Amino acid sequence: MSNINKRQEGSRSSVGISAPRNYNEIIEFLDSHWQTRADLTALKKVDAALGFPSKSLNTILVTGTNGKGLTIHFASKLLKEEGLKVGAFYSPHILTYNERLVINNEVIGNKAFVDLANEVLAAAQTSEVSLTSREMLTMMALLHFKNNDVEVVLLEMVDTSTADAVTICNPKIFAITRLTDDESNPKNEITANTIHAMLEVVKAGTHVVSADQSKLNLQVMLDATKARNGIWSMPIRKLAILAYPFEQLHGRCAALAERICQIFIDNLANKDTLTVENSLLAKQKGQRGRPTLEAKRKKTENPKKTLEQFWKDEVSDLPARFQILDKEKPTILLDNARNIDALKNLLLGVRLLHYQRPLKGLIFIFGCDSKQMDVEEFLRLLRYFSKKNSCQVIFCPIEGKIPGMKEESWNVEQITNDVKSLKIKAKSAKNFQEAFEIAKKSVDERNGLVVISGSQSIIYEFWQYKGIKKI
Repeated sequence: MSNINKRQEGSRSSVGISAPRNYNEIIEFLDSHWQTRADLTALKKVDAALGFPSKSLNTILVTGTNGKGLTIHFASKLLKEEGLKVGAFYSPHILTYNERLVINNEVIGNKAFVDLANEVLAAAQTSEVSLTSREMLTMMALLHFKNNDVEVVLLEMVDTSTADAVTICNPKIFAITRLTDDESNPKNEITANTIHAMLEVVKAGTHVVSADQSKLNLQVMLDATKARNGIWSMPIRKLAILAYPFEQLHGRCAALAERICQIFIDNLANKDTLTVENSLLAKQKGQRGRPTLEAKRKKTENPKKTLEQFWKDEVSDLPARFQILDKEKPTILLDNARNIDALKNLLLGVRLLHYQRPLKGLIFIFGCDSKQMDVEEFLRLLRYFSKKNSCQVIFCPIEGKIPGMKEESWNVEQITNDVKSLKIKAKSAKNFQEAFEIAKKSVDERNGLVVISGSQSIIYEFWQYKGIKKI
């Protein structure tokens, strides 16, 4: 019997804890407990009951408006390249909750997922508290990483405040991708108070780094970091050299990931576990005198991989983050751009693809969340794009089936008429299936492009249409 099951048996016999749930029952629990909580009192009790996994790990928190998942993804790959065992906790998922818990780029299996969930639920019952879905998943991730002796953990901080469950950890590094105002909700503008609240998670000795481009925001971050005795790292000034067109799209996230990894290797990693000769980041001791002929020969026969080569070979294979399905006919581009800042990046990416190889037919299928995508700004961006790039747009409603997302669909007929008034070809569809079938028939099979975007839900509906149950 595993250690997890032994602890569960002991707890049940002493306090009469409920029988363990199966996978479907756990999913039902998670689907129905997406409440928000103002503090971490309940989570801290469960953390204590489980032996404080939050305190036993080297944790890195990543927050910001967009690019959190990509930054974690790139950092995970680079740290793995350094020979470290890396845990990553993503949010949200597309098809299954398992996608959120990853070790060395491997998603957790169903059995381990069930065992962890039951142990966390048992600990909550023993502690006489209830957990929200976000709290439960966070604790499952931390326990998973602890049980597997993970050396460094990257956690996505969704709520930019200490109410987020991942802030139960004391991060060694705190990274901020970039901050942009919520155009659809003026109350959610980025202010100095917002940034100070975000940085409350910073403790003495926490390294803080950001890829934000606003000098004003960066100055506030610097002041807040110093006030909390954190260690400020210079902001990101360059893009990582990724393959075209990803340098322009994801280069800043990759550069932030590189800085995160460099800070960890320089200041926090166990140097005994690193193979310095093969490391892309660890500083090697200088060699005195001329290298021997044997050393020169070995270097010639086995040239060391450089950081530049790593980035040139690296591609983002994180689902729905500008994901190109070039084996499909026509080619499909998936991007869960659900706000204006992400939409700008998506449209830039489509233009870059068009420069690389002229597209014979371009159709956008948009299913947008009315609470996230500002209509006026959307129309302005689409009008500008269409002046230089011939395209057609199909709008369809979203069903909002992803638990915890609470996405609400646009008025499809209204937005379609608004786009038509800009002299852009536009249609409305009753559902995604109808929209996709229209799109496939309207572009060249070999050189056309269908872009599916606007929300997490529209990406979910694409995979459901394809009959895919697990990515």
